[in-house]
Amino acid sequence: MSRTAWEKVMLARSLDRPTANIYIKRIFEDFIELKGDRNFADDAAIIGGIAIYKGIPVTVIGEEKGNCVKEKQRRNFGSPHPEGYRKALRLMKQAEKFNRPIICFVDTQGAFCGTGAEERGQGAAIAENLREMMALKVPVISIVIGEGGSGGALALAVANRVAMLENAVYSVLSPEGFAAILWKDSSLASDAAEVMKITADELLKLNIIEEIIEEPEGGAGRDVQAAVRAVDKFIERTLGELFTMDAEKLQAQRYERFRNL
Repeated sequence: MSRTAWEKVMLARSLDRPTANIYIKRIFEDFIELKGDRNFADDAAIIGGIAIYKGIPVTVIGEEKGNCVKEKQRRNFGSPHPEGYRKALRLMKQAEKFNRPIICFVDTQGAFCGTGAEERGQGAAIAENLREMMALKVPVISIVIGEGGSGGALALAVANRVAMLENAVYSVLSPEGFAAILWKDSSLASDAAEVMKITADELLKLNIIEEIIEEPEGGAGRDVQAAVRAVDKFIERTLGELFTMDAEKLQAQRYERFRNL
């Protein structure tokens, strides 16, 4: 079924859309969550830890929005603070030390822009993730499962392979923000979505992503298990491809991928 860009934005934000926590629980075994950035606090908007994937130890990291009002408040609606990104980087460096591949689930409207987050170095935390992820010596896979907003998403998406679910969106800012800045009217968000090239099919054409993961008819929320199976197949196939590359090739491929953007 063909959908407009705005319809896909609405599906990406849908309350019944599976979040990172659901994919982690259903795809991986023996997940052990690791908390804290060892500097300030733990950020519930990013979850991460060690798990087993088809017999292989992996590190899994995801931006988590929550799926009820109370949980969304606890997760800050999926908008991470700097300590969330520092936690993610701590887990990535740990994965590199123990030679574990890294799988990231991206789903955020953007990094939290509150005063406290800025005072604690939000921009620096994101920038450090971009720099350090580029040099990781292990395979890195990122999947945009809902919204991929600005640097808040990119901080978990400097990967060897980036995929998007069919109805996910990935952009430098929200359609509302785009419309407010350029047209001084956020109510024109649906028009903005059509010109921003934020959908999976547009981004595949632009070589921003490598693959589109098909969703069930009506979106991932209509058949969560089918969406989980599709993501699982992508991870399995992609890890198999990346395992054929040594550390130097992984670094070089990731660097060239982003230089070519």
